[in-house]
Amino acid sequence: MDEKSVETPPCLMTIFGATGDLTKRLLLPSIYNLVAQKFLPDNFRLLGVAVDAWTDEAFREHIEQSLRQFWGADADQAVIEWLKTRAHYQEADFDNAAGFDALQQEVRKLEQQEHTGGNRIFYLAVAPSFIGSLATQLSQVGLLTEEAGCWRRLVIEKPFGHDLPSAIALNAELQKSLREDQIYRIDHFAGKDSVRDLAVFRFSNAVIEPLWHRSLVDNVQITVAETVGVEKRAGYYEKSGAVRDMVPNHLAELLSLVAMEPPISFSPEHMRNKQVELLASVRRMKPEEVSRYAVRGQYGPGQIAGTAVAGYREEPNVPAESITETYAAMQVEIDNWRWSGVPFYLRTGKRMTQALTEIVVTFRQPPERLFANTEWNDHSANQLIFNLQPNQQIDLSFGARSPGIDTTVCRQVMSFQFPAGPFGTHGKGYEALLRDAMLGNATLFQSADFVEQGWKLVQPLLDEWQPAPAEPFPNYAAGSAGPKAADDLLAANGHEWQALGQA
Repeated sequence: MDEKSVETPPCLMTIFGATGDLTKRLLLPSIYNLVAQKFLPDNFRLLGVAVDAWTDEAFREHIEQSLRQFWGADADQAVIEWLKTRAHYQEADFDNAAGFDALQQEVRKLEQQEHTGGNRIFYLAVAPSFIGSLATQLSQVGLLTEEAGCWRRLVIEKPFGHDLPSAIALNAELQKSLREDQIYRIDHFAGKDSVRDLAVFRFSNAVIEPLWHRSLVDNVQITVAETVGVEKRAGYYEKSGAVRDMVPNHLAELLSLVAMEPPISFSPEHMRNKQVELLASVRRMKPEEVSRYAVRGQYGPGQIAGTAVAGYREEPNVPAESITETYAAMQVEIDNWRWSGVPFYLRTGKRMTQALTEIVVTFRQPPERLFANTEWNDHSANQLIFNLQPNQQIDLSFGARSPGIDTTVCRQVMSFQFPAGPFGTHGKGYEALLRDAMLGNATLFQSADFVEQGWKLVQPLLDEWQPAPAEPFPNYAAGSAGPKAADDLLAANGHEWQALGQA
């Protein structure tokens, strides 16, 4: 079915933190893309809320400036004007209940004047500490109460807590104000075309599913590597580190998609239940196993693309003796009939050799080696490689006979590169998620159960690493593939990491 054949309903989208960095860099360009592709109805309206004493006109000017900067200087003026004429602004102090009374009056006034149908989305582009209290305040003034067939939804950004206990507490606090099906926990990573393509590839090809089993798969590697450092986010990153920032969300998402059992449909209920089921089947590390199955690292000075870069401890606002990890790797075992005995290796790090997100499925080698005189000997296993970024392609390696008199096998690769989506290089990953939230499709959003299972995946690491001094940091150079201990983690099983960027 054509995506545009599903009509987006009228609604009022209220963004808390409308003057902040997330809104101008990602949300406004994503909304622009939806407008440009005619995914939004004429009676869509945008209400910006922040502490700044702005007028409607100031907010509209901010929209145009943000789009020129973060979408591109060649943004279509007609699209910008369409959005500006539908944008409004409300000043509010998030800690002051009186501000929510005024907000409630503004929302109801706009609904009457602009004919938005009473449907409301509240997007909390704010610091995590505000999420619970904002939901409570919105509930107390009645803005989240569904009535007369109208829907009300709350969209919140990760991180969803900072460990398992805080995630459980946040879920409980939110569920005092809303039903679970009104809560949309957004992770823009799940909205990327390449991530959504993964599930479709797995379940739309009958030739793949019989191979997806411990009898044929030797190991699976999931990598999210970045060349950037901490940039100007030291305040956040010192509290987070690589594990909290990436593993319970991004890596857990990819792990669940690549290893989950087939759902009976792509409905939100069936897809999310199977993802949670997979995460629940991950074997939990015992405290004494963390040092064996997990590795942490921190980058030191090095070179990225020939340019010298500072180590993490030399970054602005990072303590000189920081023990925050900028790299993490772990071996995961899944205790179910499909995957028992197959190691899944997860890694993520900053300042690495190449920016790359990929999944490498390595199949078992043939039981007998028939072709001794071959360059295929050392790497004879077939591999299926999902490059999610930057290339967005699927590669399958296989053996083929080299031209010549002798029978020599060489490694060949078949590649399929996904065509660009409707937003091209301007896509931010939020477009599909924002529209799905308006349509009430929660498939790509994380449920409370998923969030808690994601934290269960890493809680043993947090418990062991936080009170214990880190091994000597830095332990890998910027521009490298990570610490040696990560190589040793795989070598213990006779495996090695896929070289970054090597198909």
